[in-house]
Amino acid sequence: MRKIILSVILITILILTFFSSFFLTENPISAQAVKFDTGDTAWMIVATALVLIMTPGLGFFYGGMVGKKNVISTMLQSFMAMIIVTVLWVIVGFSLSFGTSIGGFIGNPADFFMFRNVGISTAWSAAPTIPLLLFALFQAKFAIITPALITGAFAERIRFWAYLLFMVFFILLVYAPLCHMTWHPEGFFAKMGVLDFAGGTVVHMSAGWAALAGAMFLGKRKGQKSNPARITYVLLGTGLLWFGWFGFNAGSSLAANGLAVQALGTTTVAAAAAGMAWVFLDKILGHKLSAMGACIGAVVGLVAITPAAGFVSIPSAMFIGIFSSIVSNFMVSKFPKGKIDDALDVFACHGVGGMTGMLLTGVFASKAVNAAVVDQGLIFGETKLFIHQSIALVLVSVFAFSVSYFLFFIVNKITPLRVSEDKEELGLDISQHGEYL
Repeated sequence: MRKIILSVILITILILTFFSSFFLTENPISAQAVKFDTGDTAWMIVATALVLIMTPGLGFFYGGMVGKKNVISTMLQSFMAMIIVTVLWVIVGFSLSFGTSIGGFIGNPADFFMFRNVGISTAWSAAPTIPLLLFALFQAKFAIITPALITGAFAERIRFWAYLLFMVFFILLVYAPLCHMTWHPEGFFAKMGVLDFAGGTVVHMSAGWAALAGAMFLGKRKGQKSNPARITYVLLGTGLLWFGWFGFNAGSSLAANGLAVQALGTTTVAAAAAGMAWVFLDKILGHKLSAMGACIGAVVGLVAITPAAGFVSIPSAMFIGIFSSIVSNFMVSKFPKGKIDDALDVFACHGVGGMTGMLLTGVFASKAVNAAVVDQGLIFGETKLFIHQSIALVLVSVFAFSVSYFLFFIVNKITPLRVSEDKEELGLDISQHGEYL
């Protein structure tokens, strides 16, 4: 049955791509009539590549943390997100996210179906100085890494084909609606005035809550937790994530301008401050200064600054990094691991980090940093933004968790999510892929 379904999918996509080639790929506007900024275009090409490298970086980050018999499978889960989500984004994902708004909750799937009307002669309204195709590809990289983030929660026990099916459903039913509501000018959260510069709600909160849902639905791993296979992989992955995150945050300015520089600065400082806070706190609590702690702390800082990167000052970014690191460190140590097996602490780091960053955006957002800020943060004596950020936090949390849990339920009905106990004991590298380190 699986072979038949896969054959049908491949043939359908082949037919769609063939017949779509006969239609215009963009609006019939002369390329010479549209003047794009070469500097902005060059920077956004680089930023797009930087965001993409984060996903293999995440593969190393997660792969080094799991047991030796699950390294390949864990890393491949991230790699396959680059493959599957890219195809899905072209077919309908971009249109659902950025097509004409339907009630402020989802885009019209027909607008950019098969990248129709997505080309190099037109532009997105919020990025008028770069081609629409470049904007669409930049946004694709955000969609790619989001389901990959979730995989750390159910590491070492999920069937690979079930994961791929969940990933498709998640992009269509969780990621695309949140992306539209937050980043489309007519989106529900955008019109409310919610600020999310580069993905606190869209990426990290959605992934964090989906991770918690997955950990709860799949249950605990069998036997004892494995020792990390390669701490060096974790260090390498952290370096790639930090490097790519400059594209993630600074690229979200959608131009080579001062705002991109500000986002680059806040990203650098928040990550460093969070890494410092994590290892200092570990030492205060009587633990050794570990490579894992330094890496996790830095990533938490990157997560927390993401929604605020283009809205806050450098000192505020340092506060966000330190505060989020302390909160996530506490969550990691106090999380009920005996009941919920979030294998790589995705919820405590990405979910909690994203929520902390969203709330602190409502505290520190400043017009002096970004003129687009209509309502400033609490420290400037204004409360409206903080209230809106809090409302969005609650709504996104409920939506992402409940829909994700439902999707795990549906996928499990279609095909079992968990591997059998003997295959889990054997390891996913051998049982799912026939490969080993």
